[in-house]
Amino acid sequence: MRLYFAFGANMDVAGMSKRCPGAEALGAARLDHHRFAIVHPGFATVIAARGSAVHGVLWRLASRDLAVLDAYENIASGLYGRDERPVRQGMRTLRALTYFVRYPRPGLARPGYLEDCVLPAARHWGLPDPYIRSLEAFLVAPGARSPWREEQPV
Repeated sequence: MRLYFAFGANMDVAGMSKRCPGAEALGAARLDHHRFAIVHPGFATVIAARGSAVHGVLWRLASRDLAVLDAYENIASGLYGRDERPVRQGMRTLRALTYFVRYPRPGLARPGYLEDCVLPAARHWGLPDPYIRSLEAFLVAPGARSPWREEQPV
């Protein structure tokens, strides 16, 4: 069994239960010193940012789930990578896998990605209101600029 920290589409219980039926949701958690970003081709990543935090969901994965998530995140293409990071859940610090875009470029969220998946999941898990508002900032009109800040990838 491995721990996995989800901050985007994989916070969604229904989606995760389809992809990884053996996964068990352990509740809300936080990845410190990173920030959430939407990158090309329209999905989320985490980027190192001292003093910032990404809120998400901690999952316990069954052994077969890792290969499924690697395929879902398209690890083989080189777009995403994965690594273990320290995450906080309550008073505990745990090491959990997380996925990140290897070479992030500014992007806009794909239609429905935030409003139909990420934001409802963030609300479901009771993530902090200020954090949810920061996610809502990525809901931009077509042709608008992303709220991207240049910083180093994880």
